[in-house]
Amino acid sequence: MKPILLQGHERSITQIKYNREGDLLFSAAKDTVVNVWYSVNGERLGTYNGHTGAVWCVDVDWDTKNVLTGSADNSCRLWDCETGKQLALLETSSAVRTCGFDFSGNIIMFSTDKQMGYQCFMNFFDLRDPQQIEDNQPYSSVPCNESKITSAVWGPLGEFVIAGHENGEINQFSAKSGEILKKVKEHSKQINDIQPSVDLTMVITASKDNSAKVCTS
Repeated sequence: MKPILLQGHERSITQIKYNREGDLLFSAAKDTVVNVWYSVNGERLGTYNGHTGAVWCVDVDWDTKNVLTGSADNSCRLWDCETGKQLALLETSSAVRTCGFDFSGNIIMFSTDKQMGYQCFMNFFDLRDPQQIEDNQPYSSVPCNESKITSAVWGPLGEFVIAGHENGEINQFSAKSGEILKKVKEHSKQINDIQPSVDLTMVITASKDNSAKVCTS
């Protein structure tokens, strides 16, 4: 196996994400930029410039049309994948830790950190409603009073989001109402990452308690 070295960041990389076809790779880092690469040869195609703080998360929609990023500069940004143009700026009170598109690419979710006296929130926006974006007003904003969200992925059919928390809990948030559909305590320490299976019927969690667990969605 011959590795391909991707050099395009000046600080540590925080997240990487393939598009659905697997021909593009997106990398986010603490140096405030997001890069996009050809996965076959490691050629850098471009950079999404605009954030002023570390970029914690990145996602690309199903048809590789738009890119979503969340940053420590208290913003979540929507980009045109091909041109790199910023399409939307959603400002928050604290750093954006997780973000993602649903299956349709119409609904986005992102969670904010619990810091500087501000509460952690799970936010949902419908990109088909320009007024939500213009007013920076999500159609659903769910406070997470007990423990902040550290990782999150969409469940099947875009009906809910599966979130891992600092206290080891896994919650299902309804994308329509924002209510918690399920709550389980699978880990004794913080959940660092959640990744879904290809068909979205299962997820695997990785925790600071030195264990990983496979769970049904």
